[in-house]
Amino acid sequence: MELRHLRYFVTLAEELHFGRAAERLHIAQPPLSEQIRQLEGELGFELFYRTKRKVQLTEAGQVFLDEVQQIMRQLQQAIQVGRQTSCGEIGQLVVGFVSSVAYNILPIILRTFRSCVPGVSIELHELTTDQQLEWLREGRMDVGLLRPPVEENRFSCETIFQESLMVALPEAHLLASQFNVCLTSLANEPFILFPRILAPGLYDLIISLCQQAGFSPKVAQEAIQMQTIVSLVAAEMGVAIVPASLQNLQRIGVIYKTLEEPTSKVAIAMIWRNNETSPTVLRLVEIVKQAAQQW
Repeated sequence: MELRHLRYFVTLAEELHFGRAAERLHIAQPPLSEQIRQLEGELGFELFYRTKRKVQLTEAGQVFLDEVQQIMRQLQQAIQVGRQTSCGEIGQLVVGFVSSVAYNILPIILRTFRSCVPGVSIELHELTTDQQLEWLREGRMDVGLLRPPVEENRFSCETIFQESLMVALPEAHLLASQFNVCLTSLANEPFILFPRILAPGLYDLIISLCQQAGFSPKVAQEAIQMQTIVSLVAAEMGVAIVPASLQNLQRIGVIYKTLEEPTSKVAIAMIWRNNETSPTVLRLVEIVKQAAQQW
């Protein structure tokens, strides 16, 4: 039994006339009659009562029609789902992001992607840069938003956002009234910093800036997440150099100041596997790249 036999049967059942059914199917009437006879022979029961004046479904034919129509609807749904999947329009993605991304580009990415591809669900995980690399290696994640550099050839990595660095001070700090802060004025301050392994690129830039100003920062406390660092600043545990977008956190007790010294901008990169074949993943990559051109 072939799919065309079922299609011929449904058309004839709808028309109850061999001539009209053959016309709809763009075939001659004799081949249609032969195909229906073959189908009945394979099924072992009659589908139609035939007379010279009319064609009518048998009771078995009516039951068979109901089941076949359901099969046809399921087939069309399967075709539609297959097409959408091949175009990256349905499915699920696992996306990792460093905490600071939540205060700049992550909301924009999610809104843009959802408006373009509403049928894809995204599972989000807040992960440090080193955790994201591990998850990508293990196949637990599809796309990451992290702090470069990334030195593994198995991944594709593209910078999608850059921002300046600022200093976060306790609100009651002596330097809080100044418009800008000179790095040298922080030489004797306790610093709150994250462990280097979590984001080596950003860590090395902060240390380098301090050394260029003539001192090495005295790290009084380490914290993994940027929001924790800012909370510790609010608790007057020290000062911190942070990406400018952390201002959007709006933590009470913290004030942000621009640095007098010119500093390199810090980047956010999107990362995914080189050998990625999933249309859904590649669709996300494409949408983020296009959005990044406007930032």
